[in-house]
Amino acid sequence: MKIEKLARKNILKIVSYVPGKSIEEVQKEYGAKRWIKLASNENVLGPSPKAIEAVRKELSKVHLYPEGPCSILRQAIGQKFSLPEKRVVISNGADNLILMIACAFVNEGDEVIMADPTFSVYTNVTQIMGGKPIKVRLKDYTHDLDGILKRVSRKTKLIFVCNPNNPTGTTVSKESFDTFLSRLPERVIVILDEAYGEFVEDPCNPDGLDYVGKKQVILLRTFSKVYGLAGLRIGYALGREDLIDCLYQVREPFPVHRLAQAAAVAALNDEKHAVRSVQMVCEGRRYLYKELSRIGLSYVPSQANFIFIDFHKDSEEVFRALLKEGIIIRPGKAWGYPTFGRVTIGRRAENRRFIRALEEVLHKGTLKSLLRQSS
Repeated sequence: MKIEKLARKNILKIVSYVPGKSIEEVQKEYGAKRWIKLASNENVLGPSPKAIEAVRKELSKVHLYPEGPCSILRQAIGQKFSLPEKRVVISNGADNLILMIACAFVNEGDEVIMADPTFSVYTNVTQIMGGKPIKVRLKDYTHDLDGILKRVSRKTKLIFVCNPNNPTGTTVSKESFDTFLSRLPERVIVILDEAYGEFVEDPCNPDGLDYVGKKQVILLRTFSKVYGLAGLRIGYALGREDLIDCLYQVREPFPVHRLAQAAAVAALNDEKHAVRSVQMVCEGRRYLYKELSRIGLSYVPSQANFIFIDFHKDSEEVFRALLKEGIIIRPGKAWGYPTFGRVTIGRRAENRRFIRALEEVLHKGTLKSLLRQSS
């Protein structure tokens, strides 16, 4: 029997999420180099030493099931944000929470609105549930909230707002977001994804915590970015109790393993490490802005731990050339920006190495172009 007859309707049409290349992948092709990975927006400082120690202490207990409701971590998050524990749900990364949201709220034929481009998992989970993704093109690389409002219909169930947006790093203003919410029907749920929210410097940015419990908003955050726990896969959602109850209806019994829970609690208790991580990103942004301008490249000003850079040439070529220099970035073709690349902000030495390699790559490209013209 053909697989089309067996598989769930619509899943064969999904364009699978393709993550940035790992160091292990590129080592197979290019050999052992001193690699810098600036492709996946990880925290290059790594996790808090307290989180690592917490994992070590928990290792002897991995034969035991984890604590299903994640009560200790939920209490810690609730205390940090002055929220009742019932408004917190923990899961296996923000990606899994996005899937849970689709499972809890999207029926076949429902419409789900999102920016274009943005995090592609929003589209995937909508299609899995038989919903219809409605994509609204970015305006000046930023969510077009007015354009999104124009696409709201009787079938609209969810709206995803990634703020800062991935891959552009841009944010909407608090004023525009407040106006946007006030004009939405109450039956439409807004998913405010603040995976990169800790890196925002713009004082006009809306703080998702201001909307939790007051509006039809579910706030998503993660321990993968500022807390450096991407490999442990742990994220959380905050929202009105009735919305969070729906997520618990579709939650797995043991979605977060013991090591991740212990590390996350310890990470929350090391505010100094989080502050150092944010400071590194803010300093790195300023350095890269200056250097990119010096070498004549344009970029989208970012509020995240990455920068969307226009190389003014095929970014796949730049990507492959940088691999030969031991540097991994993310080309922008998948987002519809073939000359752009997304580059994670690293440590000072990593940022400098990236700029030196980029200049070398672009200079070689210029020489080749001149040679072709002269011949």
